[in-house]
Amino acid sequence: MTKVKKAVIPAAGLGTRFLPATKAMAKEMLPIVDKPTIQFIVEEAVKSGIEEVLIITGRNKRPIEDHFDANIELEQHLDKAGKTELLKVLHDQPDVNLYFVRQPYPKGLGHAVLQAKAFVGNEPFVVMLGDDIMQSAVPLTRQLIDVYNETSASNIAVMEVPHEDTDKYGVIDPEAQMSEGLYNVRQFVEKPKPEDAPSNLAIIGRYLLTPQIFNILETLEPGAGGEIQLTDAIDKLNKTQRVFAKRFDGKRYDVGSKIGFLEMSIEYGLEHPEIKDDLRKMIKEIGIELAGEEE
Repeated sequence: MTKVKKAVIPAAGLGTRFLPATKAMAKEMLPIVDKPTIQFIVEEAVKSGIEEVLIITGRNKRPIEDHFDANIELEQHLDKAGKTELLKVLHDQPDVNLYFVRQPYPKGLGHAVLQAKAFVGNEPFVVMLGDDIMQSAVPLTRQLIDVYNETSASNIAVMEVPHEDTDKYGVIDPEAQMSEGLYNVRQFVEKPKPEDAPSNLAIIGRYLLTPQIFNILETLEPGAGGEIQLTDAIDKLNKTQRVFAKRFDGKRYDVGSKIGFLEMSIEYGLEHPEIKDDLRKMIKEIGIELAGEEE
């Protein structure tokens, strides 16, 4: 069995939900306290055993490449100033081989993943969306790899969402539960209306796919929103080889939304050794003020 060692991170989106901050800044570089969101994704890949990561970028995404590159001038300045702790933070980067390629036109997630064909070759690989930061004892990407090692099949991460929100996600039509949290799937449906949704098990931004997905993506017609949808390609793949769904029971932060970004920032800040005490104090004070307003 071929080892899963490659991950693809699509990062070419325009980040319109965070305008005007993302007018001239990559949304993936927005910091959770002091760490860019994309670094959390790369760190999950490394913790899961991934050895090579391809980041799909676009216009105005050069800061992502710069972030993972060395900054000799800054390092020399910190070293000369004796700021060893900051220098240590600067050197604390994920230990993985990183590559970059551009998606020239925004034609959808499926089209972005297609840009990874040469990088992936004939190997299974993981797709990790930067809008979803996951927290669990075993990294979600590792969970998908473990399923592949048992089944030799593609598998997609899903979790329950409110039924009225199914039109925001790809949703599965589960056929049977093979084992605890692992489903056989009849159909993968992209953003169904709540009244048409076959379940409330939604795809959440982690995919382990076999390379046969590229043959489908190359000829796939545009779907929802006039874009090449990865969910549509997965549904076609499922007709010729098994594609399982793996339920995720950990914590998901949708940092592509303002409220999800704030939630992640607060919870990460409450664990951050530099600010956790002051942040906890501030939250208590805000709580007292809000309680006073409600009286």
